[in-house]
Amino acid sequence: MLRSVEQKRQGPVTSGDEDPRVTELRSAVSGLRRRLAAHPGDFADRGIAEEELAALDAMAVAGIPEIPRLRRSLLLIAGAIGSVSALSPGLSEVRRAVDLFGGPVRGEG
Repeated sequence: MLRSVEQKRQGPVTSGDEDPRVTELRSAVSGLRRRLAAHPGDFADRGIAEEELAALDAMAVAGIPEIPRLRRSLLLIAGAIGSVSALSPGLSEVRRAVDLFGGPVRGEG
């Protein structure tokens, strides 16, 4: 989703009654999926990253996702991507979007 500078200042663009955190998560996931698709190199766990990004998007589409599941997917994606520096900015955006939902409760996640 492309947004103007003014829209970024005003906050996330939402459609209808969608939670702005969900909108940001979907946008971040979409961006990392594009970066991953455009990345020319292959790495062992690419499929895992693609599957977990699809799972994050499905959770976001379904509504407010469960925080422990979000964090689990984020951890799997980070582990799968590893040290592919070209994907770091996209991974950081996904992490920030997941953080909008709050931290894990002690004893969970």
